[in-house]
Amino acid sequence: MGPVLVNGLPAHALLVHAVVILVPLAALALVVCALLPSWTRRLGIVLPGLALVALVSVPLTTHAGEWLKRHVPADPLVNRHADLGDTLLPWVIALFVVGVAVWWFGRRMPFASETARPVGWTSGTAMLSVPVRIAAIVLSLVVGVGSVVQVYRIGDSGAKAVWHDSFSAKPVNHS
Repeated sequence: MGPVLVNGLPAHALLVHAVVILVPLAALALVVCALLPSWTRRLGIVLPGLALVALVSVPLTTHAGEWLKRHVPADPLVNRHADLGDTLLPWVIALFVVGVAVWWFGRRMPFASETARPVGWTSGTAMLSVPVRIAAIVLSLVVGVGSVVQVYRIGDSGAKAVWHDSFSAKPVNHS
């Protein structure tokens, strides 16, 4: 499904950096675009594109991680990290779907500008945009915060799995 080794090193250790950067960046872009529709128009296709690249990076990283798990000694901390890693994909799918929806509706919002009164405020279209915007903001916050928290939890468990019992609290004399 994707690379498992890069220059003889486990690809998971490299791919994880893409996830750690792209998922929070896509979440931030999503929340900003939901709160400020003018940013949706400024960013254009960047929001759904960024969310798509983040989405693709998750299964690639997970696949490389599963390969790595089979090539290291059994460890409960590694198992916990792998179990948590499997929970990220639904969050990033939601991030992508909500990102596309915010982008799509943001391009069609009936606002002349960020501060101006909506065009045709008395029409049903403008009245419909208020609940759509509120729903977009709430969904964006839930999906954005949830995906970032999950990335943090997974990364923390991975760091613990890698570094437990691997260092000394006191400096080691190398001479």
